[in-house]
Formats: sequence, structure tokens, C-alpha cells
Amino acid sequence: MPQTMLTLSTRGQGFYEFTDQAQAFVRQSGTEEGLLTVFVRHTSCSLLIQENADSDVKTDLNSFFRRLVPPTSDPSMRWVVHTTEGPDDMPAHIKAALTQVSIGIPVGNSRLVLGTWQGIYLFEHRDRPHRRDVVLHLSP
Repeated sequence: MPQTMLTLSTRGQGFYEFTDQAQAFVRQSGTEEGLLTVFVRHTSCSLLIQENADSDVKTDLNSFFRRLVPPTSDPSMRWVVHTTEGPDDMPAHIKAALTQVSIGIPVGNSRLVLGTWQGIYLFEHRDRPHRRDVVLHLSP
């Protein structure tokens, strides 16, 4: 069963699409039908399948999650105990808990079976740049 690890560099909070890299991995594997499991090896970012045609979707999702879970410097977050890694760390863990760190995507005809406007994204929840490891595992 083919497996690889991608390392994605982020510039801070936001969405980082890697659909093309995942599709290239599937194509190079020679697998015609199966399931691609995508897993991120971190607790302060997550994965999403989301629209990749209109960037306003990403802008609105970012705004929503910032309002839903503000930094610990916000008065509404006084209850947070874990603050040693900065005001964005515990909110990042909460956002990751609300989303997902693993996604399964069907493969058919050696292609990801995604919708027309769907892309695979790393959703970075921390403010500063990070290098994130994403495992791609293809099961026939």
C-alpha cells in the first residue's frame, strides 16, 4: 500500500491547498480504485475539503473560526489554562478538535473522486509560520 509524507510550509493562520500533490501521489501509485487517507500529524492545525473556486469562502471560514474561538488574550477566553505557548495555541487546539485531522477520499479511475469545486486544505490555526507533516496513505 503506497504511502508518502508531504511537508507543507504555512505563513500563519489560513488555508493551504494541496489537492494537486495528493492527486499526483494517487496517479503515480498506479492505483485505479481505492481510498486515500489523508492525516495531519499535529494538534494545532487540521484538514478540510472545501470549495477552491471562490477565495471568499476561505476568508469567511477564517473569520468565522476567529470569532468562534478568539485568542486567549480576548476577555471571553479568560477560562483557558493552557497559555504557555502563546495566546493562539489553545484556540488552535480547540479549532483542530472542532474540525478533523484525518480525511478519507475515494479514488476511481486513478483520480481523487472530488466534486468540481472541491480542494483539500491544511487549515493552519497558529499565527506564526510552521512546517506541517501530512501523511497520504492509499488503500486498494
